[in-house]
Amino acid sequence: MSKKVYIGMSADLVHPGHLNVIAKAASLGDVTIGLLTDAAIASYKRVPYMTFEQRKLVVENIKGVQRVVPQTTLDYVPNLQQLRPDYVVHGDDWKEGVQKKTRQNVIDCLAQWGGELVEVPYTKGVSSTQFHKAIKEIGVTPEIRLKSLRRLLAAKPQLRFLDIHNALSGLIIEHTKVIKDDVPVEFDGMWGSSLTDSTAKGKPDIEAVDVSSRMSTLNEVIEVTTKPIIYDGDTGGKPEHFKFTVKTLERLGVSAVIIEDKTGLKKNSLFGTEVAQTQDSIENFCAKIQVGKAAQATDDFMVIARIESLILQQGIEDALTRAEAYLDAGADGIMIHSREKTPDEIFEFCQRYKALPNRKILVAVPSSYNQVYEHELLAHGVNIVIYANQLIRSAYPAMLNTAKSILTHQRSAEVDDTMMPLKEILELIPGGK
Repeated sequence: MSKKVYIGMSADLVHPGHLNVIAKAASLGDVTIGLLTDAAIASYKRVPYMTFEQRKLVVENIKGVQRVVPQTTLDYVPNLQQLRPDYVVHGDDWKEGVQKKTRQNVIDCLAQWGGELVEVPYTKGVSSTQFHKAIKEIGVTPEIRLKSLRRLLAAKPQLRFLDIHNALSGLIIEHTKVIKDDVPVEFDGMWGSSLTDSTAKGKPDIEAVDVSSRMSTLNEVIEVTTKPIIYDGDTGGKPEHFKFTVKTLERLGVSAVIIEDKTGLKKNSLFGTEVAQTQDSIENFCAKIQVGKAAQATDDFMVIARIESLILQQGIEDALTRAEAYLDAGADGIMIHSREKTPDEIFEFCQRYKALPNRKILVAVPSSYNQVYEHELLAHGVNIVIYANQLIRSAYPAMLNTAKSILTHQRSAEVDDTMMPLKEILELIPGGK
């Protein structure tokens, strides 16, 4: 009877290193591939370019593979306990880093029935990381970017978005990551904020920047990034105009639009009742949602309804009534907004929102209640956290301080330590050297 051999892999980009591992495994017995699901991969790095079904089709057709099963966690143990293989085969490049603990769990589990871990030497000159980097430099199609938000929502319990106001801010979101508890942490996507776009153009946040100009900013960002974009659609404008906005966004590959249930000249929500702001009727806003949903060409694009009831001091009951109506009208999710310094009313809304029969994704924007942690929002059911204006707010004081220093000292030497070195700025953008 043939020995049983198990390999866990992502197989997003199959290269000679993978084939070497499979060939070694096939020499030991019948090979079962534990193909990591999107959710398993998203627990330690970006969601793969190919879907699970696409990756499964590729792996099933590799010589030496007998069958493919899902591996739903980074941890091999659940599958190993079920299959009890004689061997697990893996490259020897997981002895350090994020998979070090996973490796030890495999060794401990196999010891229960005398199984063995076989490690294949790393294939020199082949790097999945470099392949992914090359793909990112090429870019993604609008279709892939459009679908990416729904894929991420299916794979991860919570997503993290940050504001863009130009292509450079998009590059920061695209590439910035930190290592926390041995796991890379990064932003999942970009928030196409009307506030930050208006501010970057020196105009007030009153929809003074027209849709064509907003789309120009999006195009600049899309040319140099790959991550999903959620577009701040303000009120959406007239329903007759909103449908064309949806068509344009979808064609560009933007994943979602969020529109707020207010009417008239747009005033930033964080002014609250300090300025005149009028909330739309439930009936009218539901009709606008339906116009937007009818205009989209695919099932991938999302129209998310932003509720201003808490901003305008209309209370939790009004917010919940509107949430239920907007969801029934076809909205793909709800964004709840607040200008309070604590998250208490947001938490109350979240808890009661969970009980709605047609509950969909929930979005929060902790601008004023910024003491709250992401894990607290997750515990209350928030699926997307948007940091809506932090990059532009960071950029302005830094530039202002530099300008003041130059005027004060009549030279720029005093700000050298606070600026990016000239050589780095020249090399920041690929192709600049």
